[in-house]
Amino acid sequence: MPVWALTITFWLHMLATVTWVGSLAAISFLILPAARRSLDVDAQGALIDAIQRRLEPLAWFCLALLVVTGMFQLSTSPHYNGLLSTSNQWSIAILVKHILVVVMVVVSALQTWEVLPSIQRAAIRAQKTGDPAELRVLRQRERLLLRVNLLLSILILAATALARVS
Repeated sequence: MPVWALTITFWLHMLATVTWVGSLAAISFLILPAARRSLDVDAQGALIDAIQRRLEPLAWFCLALLVVTGMFQLSTSPHYNGLLSTSNQWSIAILVKHILVVVMVVVSALQTWEVLPSIQRAAIRAQKTGDPAELRVLRQRERLLLRVNLLLSILILAATALARVS
């Protein structure tokens, strides 16, 4: 692969990483705490829903970009000895990274296709019945999954750092 193409690949990979991890960190540490302190429950829900509608497509695009660019990077590495190789520290770090990415995809899929639609349905039910208990539980689950994804992304970055120094 030409140096210019590999440079673009690395840049896109880092850009997708910064976008994904940065958005998770911003939501976890800035947006959600500020919303809880300054907005009523309905306004919090509306804000979170609006953010999710914007973030979900971006997150999935970043994931696709990470997979594609990561595969190109992997194919050019002199350390690469096969998908499940544990022949050296680099291979182990990359294997751990990929396992964590799979877990992150599963967590993201649960959030996107299970929790968020359940929140929408529960919000409609809560408006009809006046009982927001189910909605509160689902919002807590959504926050938990967000935090799990943030933790996974931090661990993925740590595995990447270990691979880089190997």
